[in-house]
Parts: sequence; C-alpha cells; structure tokens
Amino acid sequence: MNLRPPLLRYALWLVIFAAVGCGRKSTSQVVGDSPSRSTSPVSTAAQAPTGAPSTTSAPEAKANQSPSSDLARLETRVRPSVIWVSVFDPKGNLLRTQSGFFISADGRFVTTERAIEGGINAVAKTADGGIYNVTGILSASKALDVAVLHADVKQVAFLELNKTANLSQGAGVVVVGSALAGSEGSAREMTIASRDAERLEIAGATPQTSAGSPVVSRDGEVVGVVTSTGERTIARPSAALASLLSGVAAGAQPNWPATASATPRTTPKPRLVYAPAPAFPPRASLPGASGTGRFRLTFDARGNVTNIQIIQSTGNQLFDQSAISTLQQWRSSPGQGWAVTVPVTFRTR
Repeated sequence: MNLRPPLLRYALWLVIFAAVGCGRKSTSQVVGDSPSRSTSPVSTAAQAPTGAPSTTSAPEAKANQSPSSDLARLETRVRPSVIWVSVFDPKGNLLRTQSGFFISADGRFVTTERAIEGGINAVAKTADGGIYNVTGILSASKALDVAVLHADVKQVAFLELNKTANLSQGAGVVVVGSALAGSEGSAREMTIASRDAERLEIAGATPQTSAGSPVVSRDGEVVGVVTSTGERTIARPSAALASLLSGVAAGAQPNWPATASATPRTTPKPRLVYAPAPAFPPRASLPGASGTGRFRLTFDARGNVTNIQIIQSTGNQLFDQSAISTLQQWRSSPGQGWAVTVPVTFRTR
C-alpha cells in the first residue's frame, strides 16, 4: 500500500491554515468532496532497501535502529487510517470533534459513542486532505462508549483488528492520534497497566484529543480504542469492538437517529460539493500571526451561498476578508435551503 506522509493542504470544518514564509509550510483543510484514493490495509511488512546491497548484517542493522525510529515508522504506517471526526447538530452547528480510525476499505470507522451524541451529520477528515461525508451509524454501545459509523468513500486505508490479542500487564502498546490534532496527535509509547474482557487500563496520560484513537501493537494491528483520557487512559479491547461489529447485519444501512424513519425521504439531505480553502493573506504571513473565527453560511435551494455572517471575527481584518472571499465560492448539492457555521483558524507554524 502506498501510504503517503501527512500533507495538510486542504481545508475542513475546522479549517487550519499555515503561512509560507521564513521557511514555513502552508497547510489548509476545508469540508467538501475529495478525490478517491486507491489504498489497501496497512501493511506490516518491512520495506526492503533499494539501491546497492548493504554490507550491514540483519542483526547489526536491527541493533542500529533506535526506538524513536521504530516509533516513527509505526506512526507512518498507522497515521493514514486515523481520522478527525466533526459532528454537527440539526442546525448545522459544530457539536464536537474527536479522533477515529477506519477499519475497512469501504469506509467503516470507529470512534466513541459520546462523540456522536446529539449529532445528525458528520464529516471524517484524513491527514492527507481527504474529506468524507459520514452517512450514519451502524452500531453503538453506551456501555462500551464505542460506535461504528460509515463514511461515503470509494476506498481508504484502514487498520486490521487483532481480535485475539492477549495483552498481559506491562505489554507495550502505541496510541496514534490524528495529525490534525497537532502535536497532541503524535504517537505515544505506553504500557498496559491492567486488563479484563471489556477494559484496558493504560499507564500514562493522554490528551483529550486522543479519545477515539486506535491503540496498536508493534506490528500496527488494533488492540483497542481509547475511550477515556487524562491522567489515566482507558481503552476498550479489540475483542469487545469485534463483538459490537458482529451485531451489524449484512447489508445494514447506516443512519442517524434523527433521520431514521419508516417514511422515505423526499428531499435529499444537502452536502458540500465544493469547498476551496481560503488563502493565507501574504501581508499577514508574519511569525506568530494567527486568528480563529466562526462564519455562518446560508445556501439556497440551488446550492449557492446567499449570505455570510461573521459570528466571531478572527481579530484580523485580512483574515476575515480572505475567509469571506473564499467562502462565497462554496457550493452545496441542490435540494433545500440550509445554513452551517464554519470555524476557521489561521495559524503560522
């Protein structure tokens, strides 16, 4: 599988931009449809070196590999499958954003049950700029605080579940968060403090953004999903997740609770089909330049933006002008008039 390093060059509901200047790279995400990506399950096979044969023996080469380089390689393999899930309420307002990860090439993914509570729509974003509409929930458990949803994709990278993992106390695991969470999403080496059939307690603290992240073994297989963060990290083992998945009937259709009905929908739910990223204003490309604002977009039945309201200014007129100029170009699918509030962040790294 060709798993590319994260390139944050697009935009999402939580739009993040970085300026080009003084050697800085600019990145952006927006919510909308993205090209399909031809991918496959995360491979755990070591890559053979290219070029001239190495004169270093296998044992010597392994001895020269530092733990940090091993962790970096594992993070590179796992990261393309880890996503950033933004959930919205019936009015189009952002409820919450949390991590998750794909478990099948056709778009099934896992996050926490708390992440989707009260939501009727969501988008899933990958670190390489992929943005996918979430079609609904396939299964959820309040007791486990785990949910399985489906995203509208053709093919994506995904992680394999290790359904028979027998993790003993002291076993090493790695928690990999979303690259869109910044440094908080970096891979973390941790150890199992205790476990039972439905609970893994992991020694060490994790940030709030780690909720919904995969807990993986050294070979990149999922052994759990983080459900509680803080000074004590709690995860549900992959066996419990597999049990939840077994309850999903073949051919089951995902849905959101507020949209499930015996009466067929006569009007399709609108979705964004074109959402370019606002450009970082060149005159604002100074070290430390940043600003966050919220803009409410109103669409007509044809999918055109008819009004943009600044709910919260970024605090920088150049940022506001750039955001409004680009948001006016956004388009949604035809159907019915609707509105959505979009958080926009400009940040220089």
